[in-house]
Amino acid sequence: MKIFIEGMSCSHCVAHVKEALKGLNGITKINEVNLEGGYAVVEGSAAEDSIRTAIDDAGYDVTKIEK
Repeated sequence: MKIFIEGMSCSHCVAHVKEALKGLNGITKINEVNLEGGYAVVEGSAAEDSIRTAIDDAGYDVTKIEK
């Protein structure tokens, strides 16, 4: 699953997004959080609403999720 994220500007932001995704039920692996591309690639079956909420709560915006 590829999650497009706006608002990340540094490596600290990448760490925040990773932490937000780690806490979700259904995420089995975080393959990548890419600062330059503004996306994260994860494996698992977490609900899109849960992903959006976790990333929003961390201070970033999800613009699109591709399965």
